[in-house]
Amino acid sequence: MPALLDGLRILVLEDEFLIALDIEQLCRDHGAAEVTIAREIAEINGEALSSRFDAAVVDLMLAGVSTLDFAARLRSEGLPFVFASGYSDSDEIKDAFPDIRLVTKPFSGDDLVEAVALACGRAAPA
Repeated sequence: MPALLDGLRILVLEDEFLIALDIEQLCRDHGAAEVTIAREIAEINGEALSSRFDAAVVDLMLAGVSTLDFAARLRSEGLPFVFASGYSDSDEIKDAFPDIRLVTKPFSGDDLVEAVALACGRAAPA
């Protein structure tokens, strides 16, 4: 059976270095071909994201700055993504992104990988 993230190119937008490394390793352990970590939006702004990545894991806040505008860009480019954040009770997220899964920190590796796989259509909802 192939890994859930087999061959995917994944963007990890996360400002906490150790968490970013954990997410990178999780993705690689589940078959991701490439994992790119960005600690701030400026590192990847201006790029054609949908041609470079197959999916993204996005923290809701980077150094106190909201990533909701960036998430809207991902959605408009058709790039599947999930939120991974300690902020779990924001009505703004639920209203603006009702179909996007929020995996709350601390999360289990299985929950995060399953969420990315679901976003990419590689797993069936439970």
